[in-house]
Amino acid sequence: MNHNTLKARLAVALAPGLSLRTWQGLTQKGFTAEEFIAGGARLWQSLALKPSTTDYLMTLPWALIDECLSWQDSSSHCQICFADDALYPELLKTIQAPPRLLFLQGRSELLHRPQLAIVGSRNPTTIGCEWARHFARELAALGWVITSGLAQGIDGVAHSGALESKGQTIAVLGTGLKRIYPKRHQRLSDDILQTGLLVSEYPPSTPPLPQYFPARNRIISGLAVGVLVIEATLQSGSLITARFALNEGRQVYALPGSLHNPLSRGCHFLIKEGAKLVETVEDILEETTGFAAWYGSKINQKKPVKGKKTVILDEKEQKLLNNVDFSPTSFNAILTRTGLTVTEVSVILMALELKGLVRLQSGGYERV
Repeated sequence: MNHNTLKARLAVALAPGLSLRTWQGLTQKGFTAEEFIAGGARLWQSLALKPSTTDYLMTLPWALIDECLSWQDSSSHCQICFADDALYPELLKTIQAPPRLLFLQGRSELLHRPQLAIVGSRNPTTIGCEWARHFARELAALGWVITSGLAQGIDGVAHSGALESKGQTIAVLGTGLKRIYPKRHQRLSDDILQTGLLVSEYPPSTPPLPQYFPARNRIISGLAVGVLVIEATLQSGSLITARFALNEGRQVYALPGSLHNPLSRGCHFLIKEGAKLVETVEDILEETTGFAAWYGSKINQKKPVKGKKTVILDEKEQKLLNNVDFSPTSFNAILTRTGLTVTEVSVILMALELKGLVRLQSGGYERV
């Protein structure tokens, strides 16, 4: 893709009031981003675009667009992912209002791994934090990617719990990726970047504005197969995430609490509305039978022989393993060598990690 085409695609993707569904309809009529921009006011008016979209197109923010591209060029770990890219997660496409693009920093292949979102109060109790850490740690150790919003309270504890078990975690921000919020989580975001991923739909320098945080909750629930809510009031933003999940047909779990604790009321409300009452990690695993069965089959294939693990690999696993070096091999190199899809490579690498045959190092994966 040449530079001008990329700039045009980014300019259209950032247009306010132009949903992904609307743009997909226009592309089906044969429009490219460059043609759409060059069409001018007469074309835009004929398409009955929203006034906010037309106003934006009249004075395109090329400086902002150049800033976004410079950010992407600043590091191999920074990526701009459009909705029609192979990297864009299929699960996220199914929500009512999928983002037109994602800004990514870190291990972008985690987007295609099974994710469980953990959200809750920004001012939790000590016991609430303990439960959030417990669930995040145990689920991450089983191979789940823990997804949350990097907010103070339960979100931050969930990210930390996943990291403590050497697992992976994804933080979805309501700001640009160069504007970590809250600032006290700058160290946590740095830790996440070592093995995890930061995600935002906003340009990198976007400041923390109130309207962005409820909107990012749809991405948290949209990436995950389920959402676990730990301590939330009836007005909590966590209930917004849970409602998004319910509307999209995702499983919602809620941890009950004391009737005297205001932070239990949101969870109790969700349980009344059909969320599953959760007491143990097993309560979650029994609802995610597909992943649990897959994980169990991988564990059962391990057979100890003379102190070492002997495993049985299927054809694709063996093919991928043969293309991983004994020195760090980048994800993109593995993708190119194998000819497999991004999703296939992500899932198989996860299986090989669980089997102890590969490990993630700085610079990529290496055989053990």
